[in-house]
Amino acid sequence: MQREIFEEEHDLFRESVAAFLAREVVPHHGQWERDGIVPREVWTAAGKVGLLGLGVPEEYGGSGVKDYRFNAVVSEEICRAHASGLGFTLQNDVMAPYLVELTTEEQKRRWLPGFSSGELITAIAMTEPGAGSDLQGVRTTAVRDGGDYVLNGQKTFITNGINADLVVVVARTDPDAGAHGISLLAVERGMPGFERGRNLDKIGLKAQDTAELSFTDVRVPAANLLGEEGQGFVHLMERLPQERLSIAVASTAGAEQMLAATIAYCKERTAFGRPISRFQNTRFVLAELATEVDLARTYVDRAITLLNRGELTVEDAAKAKWWCSELANKVMDRCLQLHGGYGYMMEYPVAKAWQDARIQSIFGGTTEIMKEIVGRSLGL
Repeated sequence: MQREIFEEEHDLFRESVAAFLAREVVPHHGQWERDGIVPREVWTAAGKVGLLGLGVPEEYGGSGVKDYRFNAVVSEEICRAHASGLGFTLQNDVMAPYLVELTTEEQKRRWLPGFSSGELITAIAMTEPGAGSDLQGVRTTAVRDGGDYVLNGQKTFITNGINADLVVVVARTDPDAGAHGISLLAVERGMPGFERGRNLDKIGLKAQDTAELSFTDVRVPAANLLGEEGQGFVHLMERLPQERLSIAVASTAGAEQMLAATIAYCKERTAFGRPISRFQNTRFVLAELATEVDLARTYVDRAITLLNRGELTVEDAAKAKWWCSELANKVMDRCLQLHGGYGYMMEYPVAKAWQDARIQSIFGGTTEIMKEIVGRSLGL
């Protein structure tokens, strides 16, 4: 399907991203999955070729171009390479807006150059053992004490949690203010009381480090407050649409890639003396998937355009996130079925794609929460 939203500069960038992945990532990704983590050297290599720091001003080492289409290219090519261990999308799509838009000049100069070069890996710590999609249920506390905040609490399911040098922690600074009592604090590697727990064993995304984090009387300087105290919930809500669109972009690209691979497989695989692509059921299943993927692509590309204009709404992002993530799961499941017994073997890409896709309808806000957001927008 022709992509009208991209221009020549995006196509050239796509070629460089694909070449980097083929050279630096694909040959090693299997080992990283066994190790449960991606080496830091890959991050700095990506920084050198301009894959990180998208949207960061040039004076701080970034690309200087605020155009989400470049972010989408990185995400799509990572999906096509089956390089699900890379946390680059979190760095570019989720973390960059916080570190560009909410930081002081001093914070920008302290963090953004390393952020853009890949020397400073970031994470955001929202989810807790007892609080997931409901961010107002956060129990991690940060109490002001002189020039510091004293941070206590636990976080879990934190992407980049092992590698991260800077973790933006969602904490409650006023226990009696509800949503207006939440703030964002930047916790840096080496701060006393900041501990990393297990690198969690997941169904999929095996090479992506996902950790438990704990904070015990961590003294975080007030200079590490992001944005305004008590406005953390607002800061999060304002930036969640881009995060959710990012998940929709990855979901759609992954579905497209696996659909194309399965069509090719069905033309080659034979049963009862003919290619399985010649059976009506195969054609009907693939026709249905091809139609739905094209529809998803059209909606996602429209959402990318709206985001670049500053017009993507919370509701539209929620629609994209839940529909595309659920579609990705459907596509992976149907494609695995068409592979028969081979689809259940890890040597076939569809097996890994099926595992990796399952989280898409959970993180960034579950499908149920997305539907709740859309439903409320209808006045229900």
